[in-house]
Amino acid sequence: MSTLNPSAEQLAEFVRSMPSAQPILMLNLLRYREQANYPAGSGESPCTGRKAYARYSRTALAKVQGAGGAVEILVQAHAALIAPPGERWDDVLLVRYPSKEAFLGMLADAEYQAATVHRSAALADSRLIGCSAPG
Repeated sequence: MSTLNPSAEQLAEFVRSMPSAQPILMLNLLRYREQANYPAGSGESPCTGRKAYARYSRTALAKVQGAGGAVEILVQAHAALIAPPGERWDDVLLVRYPSKEAFLGMLADAEYQAATVHRSAALADSRLIGCSAPG
């Protein structure tokens, strides 16, 4: 099952489960569409999924940095050694935020929200996993 955006229930669980007022890491697993799938009438020029994600990233990176965060790792995935059969990812992205509150503030930003049209058009599937240091 393809998953691109969190449901209200998933977002509520994230808020309940993630620690407050401490640094977090968001692990992104990304699989791109061959061709971006923009909504009809969006006015966006046709492009690959990777190119559409780059459009999203221009705004997202500025918003991550504005929230006090930073991209820690962006690497291409090559092989899943332990995974369900057929599961594959194109990129792995690890983003650090000063807190879940900073991350949630970024999600609420209107300019960030407008840019997510590119993310949704770009991705065939994704995972976003909230992490924190043990202890």
